[in-house]
Amino acid sequence: MHQIRRGVLACCVAVVAVATGVDAGVASTAPHQSESNLQQALDRLVATGAPGAVALVRDDGHTVVLTSGEGDLARQVPIRANDRFRIGSVTKSFIATVVLQLVGEGKLSLTDTVARWLPGLIPNGRHITVHELLNHTSGLYNYTDSPAFINQVAADPTRRWTPRALIAVATAHKPLFPPGTSWSYSNTGYIVLGLMIRKVTGTSVGAELRHRLFDPLHLRKTTYPTRPGISGHHAHGYLIFGQPGLRDVTRFSPSFAGAAGAVVSTARDVARFYHALLAGHLLHPGLLHAMETTVSTGSTFTYGLGLVRARTPCGIAWGHDGDFPGYLTTAFNTKDGSHQIVVLVNDDSLSPRGQQALSHVLTTAYCDD
Repeated sequence: MHQIRRGVLACCVAVVAVATGVDAGVASTAPHQSESNLQQALDRLVATGAPGAVALVRDDGHTVVLTSGEGDLARQVPIRANDRFRIGSVTKSFIATVVLQLVGEGKLSLTDTVARWLPGLIPNGRHITVHELLNHTSGLYNYTDSPAFINQVAADPTRRWTPRALIAVATAHKPLFPPGTSWSYSNTGYIVLGLMIRKVTGTSVGAELRHRLFDPLHLRKTTYPTRPGISGHHAHGYLIFGQPGLRDVTRFSPSFAGAAGAVVSTARDVARFYHALLAGHLLHPGLLHAMETTVSTGSTFTYGLGLVRARTPCGIAWGHDGDFPGYLTTAFNTKDGSHQIVVLVNDDSLSPRGQQALSHVLTTAYCDD
């Protein structure tokens, strides 16, 4: 994960708390040892300087949500289990699901090229397929790696960016490699996929997400926003950003992330989505298998179609992580979705101690029985 100074929305894994708690009505008054261990891990994360954190653990339908710290430092409001967060690149799993549903309906093919739907958009569009966009083997330069672009975002965080403007940032750079010959994480590919969804369906990315995923799954607190603010109960996001100390960056234009990372959601909604996906309720079996067919990244994880396969101390986890200015999200699941964790932190400029503490939270949440 990268801070804004180095390019946000990258992938992937792997003051003492003023408030802690268990989501009302979910856990007993005498929590299991695993819940106590996770609470302590969350508290240690907040003690490193993170404003607040939320951790959800779901096992075979039983859900526990723990919290620590604050969701609004200025007003000293404790973070809440149902607070809305910017989930960053976890958005990619949602976008990939929509694309694969379109494939299943015969409206799109994984072998279709960019030029087939968006002629002239990118110089080598005749050679880049939908499949390569989805699994980051397109070779397209990642626009959030551009220092000039990041400086523009930092200078005006609420500026509205069009998808074509973001793609122009990327195409000002040479491709990293010929399509299909290597792997490199590229937000640009998902911006292209967003334009492709609009071209194929005739409606916006937000409308397709709502129609295909948000409404059917009753993800009532999940949106694809177009304005800088976050509606409803939400955690404020913080970042060390051009000045000493944490800066509130809650008001941030989602357009700079678009189909690569603009979704706002909650821990419960994210878990509900991944459970439906991995349990086979959203895609035909062949398409889910394609989504779970991964390529090497040269790291401890492999990448499928908008889905990460990661090694943990207690086995393989599937999901994604996300980094949006002020917010970190990680969602891990067993392959069938029966065991899930979602961890949210409202600070994506964690210190090295904070990063170690977050890693401990993830391991405790996923592996501690």
